[in-house]
Amino acid sequence: MLPDAISRQIIDDHARRPRHVGELPGIAGVSRDNPGCGDQLTVWADVQDGQISQLSFRGRGCAISQSAASLMTVALTGKTLAEARQVAAAYQAMVMGEAEPGASLGDLQALAGVSKLHARRKCALLAWDALAEALDGASAQVGVDSPS
Repeated sequence: MLPDAISRQIIDDHARRPRHVGELPGIAGVSRDNPGCGDQLTVWADVQDGQISQLSFRGRGCAISQSAASLMTVALTGKTLAEARQVAAAYQAMVMGEAEPGASLGDLQALAGVSKLHARRKCALLAWDALAEALDGASAQVGVDSPS
């Protein structure tokens, strides 16, 4: 687990200067919102040959939702669909307090503290929920089985 000061730095950095922001032309976006917090975002995933070649988002909301989306795009760009789903499962387990953060999550570990803030869990999972639908759609288009 990352020290609290480093976690805050990573979250603040990605909230203020999000990475991979903007629509991917020709790719259908998947939108989600969290009315309780006011978070809104759309995720675009360009999947080529079973690999995420580009991943981006656009949104507005709290620092947790925006940094979670930005960190997600950095962590998953270039991953295969299987690898991305594995990271997503580990991330979700960490955020829900079901598993300790592992080193394999890299900077995503910065959001481990959200597990103690039940009201903020949805903020941290919003982009990931949109991503799951986007990847399921990409899998269906190429005939790749998606996990149930």
